[in-house]
Amino acid sequence: MKRKCTFLYIILSFSSSLLFAQAQPEKILQELNRTIDSAGWYDHQKAMRISRIASEAQRSNPAEQYQHYLALYEEYKVFRFDTAFLYAKKLEEIAAAQNDPHRKMQSALKLAFVLLSAGMYGEANNVLQQIDTRSLPDDLKQEYYLQRGRYYYDLADYDDDAFFYPIYFKKAGEYLDTALSLLPPSSFEHIYYAGLRQMKTGDMDNARKNFRTLLQRNDLTDHQLAVAASTLSFIYASAGHTDTAIIYQASAVMADIRSSTKETFAVLNLAQMLFGQGDFKRASFYIRKAIDDATSYGARQRKVQLSTIMPIIQSSEVNYIDRQRKLWAIYAAAASALILLFALLLIIIFRQNRRLKKAKEEISDAHARLHDANNRLEALNAELKNANSSLLDLNVKLEEANKIKDEYVGYFFTANAALFQKIEKFRKDVEEKIHYGKFNELKYVLGKLGIENGKEELLKSFDKAFLKLFPHFIDDFNALFEEENRINLADGELMNTDLRIYALIRLGIKDNEKIAEILEYSVKSIYAYKTRIRNRAIVSRDEFDKKVMEIKSI
Repeated sequence: MKRKCTFLYIILSFSSSLLFAQAQPEKILQELNRTIDSAGWYDHQKAMRISRIASEAQRSNPAEQYQHYLALYEEYKVFRFDTAFLYAKKLEEIAAAQNDPHRKMQSALKLAFVLLSAGMYGEANNVLQQIDTRSLPDDLKQEYYLQRGRYYYDLADYDDDAFFYPIYFKKAGEYLDTALSLLPPSSFEHIYYAGLRQMKTGDMDNARKNFRTLLQRNDLTDHQLAVAASTLSFIYASAGHTDTAIIYQASAVMADIRSSTKETFAVLNLAQMLFGQGDFKRASFYIRKAIDDATSYGARQRKVQLSTIMPIIQSSEVNYIDRQRKLWAIYAAAASALILLFALLLIIIFRQNRRLKKAKEEISDAHARLHDANNRLEALNAELKNANSSLLDLNVKLEEANKIKDEYVGYFFTANAALFQKIEKFRKDVEEKIHYGKFNELKYVLGKLGIENGKEELLKSFDKAFLKLFPHFIDDFNALFEEENRINLADGELMNTDLRIYALIRLGIKDNEKIAEILEYSVKSIYAYKTRIRNRAIVSRDEFDKKVMEIKSI
């Protein structure tokens, strides 16, 4: 079952570059983690294949051993340096014993390849210099000039010297041009190295077209898929399209794992991209995978690179965790302060209730005394009737005031009882979360304080403030759509969710998680809103975001 699923995934991977472009970074990184979990299975399959070829080599006669050793070299050349080097030397020995010029040059090129892969540039150059290009057949000439081009590109990047870099870069280009003139135009090597040449010279558009053309083919091996996707990722990263670059680089890493390729830059490049985005946890995980691969292969220069990058990533991860810890400490302190504030309010309200109760009792006593006085005044003569009438009026007013006080006191007792229950429950929830260390649930508890109306007022205040700064925002935003797709607000509505998302973006808040947090939506909902809005626009996605940011304020 596992083999069938893997095969289906490979076929889908080759279908078209559109599949990559439509994927989401989060989804493909999850798929990558599952593939890493299966790396041992792929390595086991490769080991079984190597064992089978080795058995055939042992049973073969001396005349057939060269081809078997060549097959073993091909299995090891990007899998394990020391063993690939051993078989390259065996190929040299057999070619020398047979005095076969073609095999002598072929074995030398194989040896030079693994030396280059291991970062042994001086040794690789010595081997390549001993090859007489005048006697090389065409098939080996292609390989020779490609290796020469790779040698000078790698040497330029390794030295990174202001004086020598242009010299090495120029030589690499000349050797690649010669190789391209010998390669069939429709071959993988011709299209790939033509794209690489264009990329190195800054012709990114044509380079991207070449690599996308390769990824649309269904005849690529996993290793070819990996190098094409990884190089295309570099182009997108250079253009600032980080999400797309991550998708292609993760796809390259998965192809490397399926082919058991240990001599690879893809996982290192992916770790650096995620580190640049602040995803220190994943960056640290993938850099450890890169170290394991480099150690397994035995690439010296890769180990040096990783030894300088790993401490930086780990230090950033530790700092990030420390910042998160401090942030939760601030949340806890804020929650404690809020609890104290509510306790103080309860005390104040309780005292006010006591004063109101006392006032009610005093009014009731006064009413009783006035009622008694009224009864006594009824026996007085007609001269006191006017005074009695006034007292009766006063009695009516006092009764009305008594009813008002009753309602007022009842309201406060009811409101205070509900508020006390809510505060008591909130206090218990906070104490429970702090006691069990569930700091990440404090925000949820804070959200239960019943501030929905306050949030709505906050959004209305945001709308008013924003439209004061950008009075023409809605009209300018609607101008990016056809008439039937424009936003029509209801009576009394200043802005809706679509407008608020892009209002926040116009203010410089572009991170989906931040927008989701402010508007109290999920990240997926914000992504869906943005996708739906962009799909209705009359301009492209990149142009749409640019137009929104160009909307003027006062």
